[in-house]
Amino acid sequence: MSRPDHDASSPGQAHAEEGDLTGGACSSPLYGVPDDAAIAARTDAYFNRTCEIVTHFGDCTVTYALFLRRPVVSAPRLMVDWLARVAQARGISVTCDVMFPEGTWVGAGEPLAYVTGSFAHLADLETLLLQQLGPVCVAAHNAYQMALALPNVRFMAMEARHCAGYEMQVQMAYGASVGSRAAQAEGAVGFIGGANDATAPYFDTAFGLGTMPHALIGYAGSTLRAAEMFHTVYPDSDLVVLVDYFGRELTDALEVCRRFPDLAAEGRLSVRLDTHGGRFLEGLDPQGSYAALERNTPGTIRRYRSDKELRYLVGTGVSAAAIWRMREVLDAAGFPRVRIVASSGFSVEKCLSMADAHAPVDVIGTGSFIPDRWSETYATADIVAYDGEPRVKVGREFLLRHARGRDTVRHS
Repeated sequence: MSRPDHDASSPGQAHAEEGDLTGGACSSPLYGVPDDAAIAARTDAYFNRTCEIVTHFGDCTVTYALFLRRPVVSAPRLMVDWLARVAQARGISVTCDVMFPEGTWVGAGEPLAYVTGSFAHLADLETLLLQQLGPVCVAAHNAYQMALALPNVRFMAMEARHCAGYEMQVQMAYGASVGSRAAQAEGAVGFIGGANDATAPYFDTAFGLGTMPHALIGYAGSTLRAAEMFHTVYPDSDLVVLVDYFGRELTDALEVCRRFPDLAAEGRLSVRLDTHGGRFLEGLDPQGSYAALERNTPGTIRRYRSDKELRYLVGTGVSAAAIWRMREVLDAAGFPRVRIVASSGFSVEKCLSMADAHAPVDVIGTGSFIPDRWSETYATADIVAYDGEPRVKVGREFLLRHARGRDTVRHS
């Protein structure tokens, strides 16, 4: 087998070779070799008309300011690299001054970058530049907050199934990797990998992580049999077993642990909780969930501030109480080294609630760094200078003030 050791508990140690996805390149149509016909088809029509008008009456050099209206983490590399490839293909000179280096926090309304070049050649790029900046920076901000909320937890990026195509998948994976590295610089473990091969190199791994979906358990007929099948085909891999298929999370987890005692004792066995929001973990109910938290983290339940937080703590699905109950059962049965992997809606808010409850989770699989309020991802561009003369529409004068005291990264 070509990839036996790449799962949520034991990420692959191999790194991408030079020329692979690391650095932001990929085979997506948007990020590949630029094509003027494709750009013209995908940009807004009035930008195409602007190019024709400017070409007719005389080109000039312009400077664009690009910004978002909410705080983000700077993640401009996809946009900058794509712009550089377009400039090379068109044989033009473009300068991109990135005001906030990759991975740094950016305040609402602060320009992330200033792009200077030919108006006739930049006008039709605005739509595509904005597409590659806003959503990525918000995803980076979300991933950063998640990793800092649970600094000792390993995260796995599982965004692909929630994305509207491969281009979005690349953007979200790259954004998560940027936010993760920013959190790692502050001591967090962060994201250890992604769920598929295509974007794995963003997380410095060669392959995607993961072991078994619900579909495999349905095929096997039992959770234990699915675990046995996986171990037969991948005997050298750590074993991560999904235990919610039959609604017997505790029972099935213990059955697998007893079947593989050596893996359990070596810390190479994990149980993954993915219980959906329509029911409680096996054996839990509202009263039992409250009791589980009170036994393990007294006072947490009295600090909740909203119905959503209460649901994360003691509600249905993968709650803090469910994680604590699984840990209790594993420890009582003599399996203290068996790890708990959790998934199902782990947003920034849910991660904060898990932190407040000191939930004993080892790994979280999530794609919920994808922005949930898409309107907050809208980046904006305004021209702030024509042939070096400052000029901007009324109300955007703040864009004329270049950020002071920051490291500006110039790309040309």
